[in-house]
Amino acid sequence: MNQTLFHLAFPVTDIAQAKAYYVDGLGCTPGRENKHALILNLYGHQLVAHLTKEPIFPQKGIYPSHFGIIFTAENDWKDLLERAREKKLVFREAAKHRFPDSPLEHRTFFLEDPFYNLMEYKYYRYPEAVFGGSDYRSIGDTPTL
Repeated sequence: MNQTLFHLAFPVTDIAQAKAYYVDGLGCTPGRENKHALILNLYGHQLVAHLTKEPIFPQKGIYPSHFGIIFTAENDWKDLLERAREKKLVFREAAKHRFPDSPLEHRTFFLEDPFYNLMEYKYYRYPEAVFGGSDYRSIGDTPTL
């Protein structure tokens, strides 16, 4: 394996429900599983749902915590958007177009899993905006100061 992969662990209160959401809903490939955890392949990256007995509460907004994928092809972003709609997944924020006609232009939507974990899915019109654009201060929906 010569590619660097991303790993993220997150809390869930029910492994079977997590598997249903991430595999049947989002289309992740399941990996190893036991009664305490489930490994998932999300577009080639490793997610691990860990069972917790601690109460999990929703955030008031999309910040500060969320995770997601940045697609390099707009059609892949659109395909997941359509799948999420077809599977009736919970949209925390509907699809929108941020910063149109600027070097930071991108499309985004947020999903919320049954455990209040927030996921953002993006497609940038200009790939250099993913890490570049340091002349700009706008990030997400946070107002520029």
